[in-house]
Amino acid sequence: MNNKKINIAIVGLGFGAEFIPIYKKHPNANLVAISQRNEIKLNALADAFGIAKRYTSYDELLHDDEIDAVHINTPIPDHGTQSIKALKAGKHVACTVPMATTVEECKEIVRLTEETGLTYMMMETVVYAREFLYMKELYENGELGKVQFLKASHQQDMDGWPNYWPGLPPMHYATHCVGPVLALTKGEAEYVSCFGSGTIREELIKEYNSPFAVETTHIKFRNSDVSAQVYRSLFDVARQYRESFEVYGSKKSVEWPLIEGKPLVVHTAKKPEPEIPEEVECPDFAKLLPEAIQPFTTGGVYDTDDNTHLSFTQGAGHGGSHPHLVHAFVDALINSLSPYPNAKQSANITCVGILAHDSALKGGEIIKLPEFTFEK
Repeated sequence: MNNKKINIAIVGLGFGAEFIPIYKKHPNANLVAISQRNEIKLNALADAFGIAKRYTSYDELLHDDEIDAVHINTPIPDHGTQSIKALKAGKHVACTVPMATTVEECKEIVRLTEETGLTYMMMETVVYAREFLYMKELYENGELGKVQFLKASHQQDMDGWPNYWPGLPPMHYATHCVGPVLALTKGEAEYVSCFGSGTIREELIKEYNSPFAVETTHIKFRNSDVSAQVYRSLFDVARQYRESFEVYGSKKSVEWPLIEGKPLVVHTAKKPEPEIPEEVECPDFAKLLPEAIQPFTTGGVYDTDDNTHLSFTQGAGHGGSHPHLVHAFVDALINSLSPYPNAKQSANITCVGILAHDSALKGGEIIKLPEFTFEK
């Protein structure tokens, strides 16, 4: 086993606090600093977890030579600028989704990783959730047969959420549904076409000049005969929270449950019609992790009755993905690997959403992904 240690700093301690105990227990990580603007909350968490270095200033944190890498968990509008600053300061970057809010920011992050050799990973939860890992295992074992079509959704009622959320165009935060359809086969989006549907309330429209209640995008894969469909809603649509991913293969297909907490449905070809579908309880994939952090796929720092954040009600956070994300990032750094998704892959995933909204505003016009998002 590699005994190398990576010195990590967590930036943003709302959602980000979930990762504190995971980094502290990972055998190849040293959590050396945490950062939050609210000094009272910062000190409370730092005291609780025995963390000496505390920063209310992100810029000051980036001047700390002890820190090798930052894990950014700040609000969406800050992701691009903070990732760029960190790379310019010589730090590896893990950043919660999305990568950025503009194509230009995505391009600059990719450019900086190529120029510096530093690692960037977008911490997309769905591609490390147990449901995705189950489908990935079926795919890699050949049980799905030829993948014919992929589909995903992310629907959530964001009424009452603060700051930048009111009126946010649905596809501007689409990585939870775009990520898995591209990740299963490690595909790349070549071009997109998106249609907006319905209308949100007038007071919400004015925030981003975006009227759509739902946005539905078709993604054409590059160098492939496969395409995918993703759809997204945030306001004025009656739907329980759902991050879904479905794959349709020639031998087997897997569909996400319509109601949260119900089993997956696996369809097997050529069986008698009533026997084709089977409900399957998704297994956990803690076995893929170092033993010290395996418990975090089913338990975490926020296992309390008074916590209502949806991220922490899905089996230790987003389908048990949080320790898998930490391990993927740390393992990439200590072994000089490219994590999934790396900078180019993250840019491809994120730019799908940004450009899809542009397509919707243009009545479904086909828009190509920029060259800098392609690896192959």
